Amino acid sequence: MDHFRDPRNMGEMKDADSIGEKGNPVCGDLMYIYIKVEERDGKEIISDISFQTFGCAAAIATSSMMTELAKGKTLDEAFKITKNDVAISLDGLPPIKMHCSNLAADALQDAIKKYREKKK
Repeated sequence: MDHFRDPRNMGEMKDADSIGEKGNPVCGDLMYIYIKVEERDGKEIISDISFQTFGCAAAIATSSMMTELAKGKTLDEAFKITKNDVAISLDGLPPIKMHCSNLAADALQDAIKKYREKKK
């Protein structure tokens, strides 16, 4: 409930290096993940991250938690964040809401993929 009531890193990032997007047509949840990437010691690090989520409390909480998990990580480390990592970090989610944590991890992976494609 903490990440729903007081979401971290919420809002559009105007100068994002990449934007990931995932939605679920069944429940109507839609997530945008914005990342800013910085080169440090030859590694690409997520230096800033934010989100916009249109959906239920669980969707907002999972987006918030996912940004906390990804910030400061390399792109490779962040790409490996799973739905279970997000759910465990929130001390669990009801089974019916697990699809929300899927969206958060998927939107982050989408942002990373788009960033890498753009750099090619």
